[in-house]
Amino acid sequence: MSETNIRKEKQNEVKGFLKNVEKIGNALPHPVIIFIILSIAIVVVSAIVAATGVSVTYFDAKAGEEVTKKAVSLLNAEGLRYIFNSATTNFTGFAPLGTVLVVMLGVGVAEWSGLINTSLKRLLTDVNPRLLTAVVVFTGIISNIASDAGYVVVIPLGAIIFAGAGRHPIAGLAAAFAGVSAGFSANLIIGTTDPLLAGITNEALRSVGIDYQITSTANWYFMMVSTILLTFLGTFVTEKIVEKNLGTYTGDYIPDKAEVTPLEKKALKNAGISLLIFVILAAFLMFPKNAVFKELDENTGKMTLDIFMNNGLLPLILLLFIIPGIVFGKTTGKIKDSKDIVTAMTSGMESMGGYLVLAFFASQFVNYFSYTNLGAIISYKGADLLKSIGFTGLPLIIAFIIISAFLNLFMGSASAKWAIMAPIFIPMMMKLGLSPELTQVAYRIGDSTTNIITPLMSYFPMIVVFAKRYDEESGLGTLISTMIPYSMTFLLGWTILMIIWYILGLPLGPGAYIHI
Repeated sequence: MSETNIRKEKQNEVKGFLKNVEKIGNALPHPVIIFIILSIAIVVVSAIVAATGVSVTYFDAKAGEEVTKKAVSLLNAEGLRYIFNSATTNFTGFAPLGTVLVVMLGVGVAEWSGLINTSLKRLLTDVNPRLLTAVVVFTGIISNIASDAGYVVVIPLGAIIFAGAGRHPIAGLAAAFAGVSAGFSANLIIGTTDPLLAGITNEALRSVGIDYQITSTANWYFMMVSTILLTFLGTFVTEKIVEKNLGTYTGDYIPDKAEVTPLEKKALKNAGISLLIFVILAAFLMFPKNAVFKELDENTGKMTLDIFMNNGLLPLILLLFIIPGIVFGKTTGKIKDSKDIVTAMTSGMESMGGYLVLAFFASQFVNYFSYTNLGAIISYKGADLLKSIGFTGLPLIIAFIIISAFLNLFMGSASAKWAIMAPIFIPMMMKLGLSPELTQVAYRIGDSTTNIITPLMSYFPMIVVFAKRYDEESGLGTLISTMIPYSMTFLLGWTILMIIWYILGLPLGPGAYIHI
């Protein structure tokens, strides 16, 4: 058999596998029903596991104390009270809910006024089509500097950009999703994840009396190179696998391909000026030594943006869209008074009805998983199993990446998993001569790459809703089968980069080395 025929046969096998995954997934009930079924399953499983007395005891680096967690049953009087008493707060406290709705208020104004569509039309005339995929993936990766905003901004824009270029919009959505979520830890600059994980690592070191501290820049060099690598890998998977598997788009969505008018160009210029002024003002409030948005960190005695980045950034992003959106609409005449602004915000909320229904039931499932301690038990037991295997050196690092990726399918919070795993693996690997910086970067690789294939990921229901906008028949199966190539490629490519880094003995960040 010729090499060409072998290659075609392998491609057909890949397509066949992904098609089977899609068929199986889409044969499942509506995502809302799936979350109801999963919630019921958690109730039953929690009762069984609790009856056996399963528990885990570990030092929680985040809490700074030893914690024992027993499996908690939902199938008793206390559990049933929790189910009913917490239903409303589970929903209203569901983290992605507020993030999505706040940002969509601003996006609604920018979209209704015509700013987004016009900006995209202008962008498509300026960007080399060959670089379009790379731009979408790269933008997704670096968006994590704005916390979770990339989920509600970059991902839907990726679909719109691809549709405007005559390409399959779900491929654009997938490329952006891969960048935002599977590449979550990577970036060219230090983001909110870096100090968060470094703080937990340092607590883990302190808990066992190790006089060693790492900084927020401990993984910076590696993550900068990772950004470039993942951009390349995401572009390759999108163009060589995902788009070929999706085929020609036959949906009803029709992008606006009209030329940008002189008035729209003027409106874009005015919106750009207003955006620049806003960014300068925001920078003044954020970055000077004693900036308004900075608060004193009692542990370090320094003024930081940590609290603002986790809480105040979303309203800032809201204004980031609203201000230029209003200026654009005022210039074109689309926005005449305050009533139009409210109408624009309302339009942004109208498309979120399906997500609100999904969010209610998804929030119950996620909270049941946390309340019953099943997530912590699965994570700890899995980590303990890896510890008992006794790997050393590079094989241990590779195994640790794989187990982190696997545990991420069950427990989405990066900080929660790391608070459990760091006190176990940081000291163990240090005894084997491996630095805490290396252990942390290995964890980040595994923790990121499987985000896009687990329905437990908080934003997963929202991405399904976005996909349905372009294909009503799409569901969990469609999204998971579309994202599997990204997840596997990122995991393999990122691990290979880690292996090369390890062999060459390169620093992971300023003053952060592989070995102790």
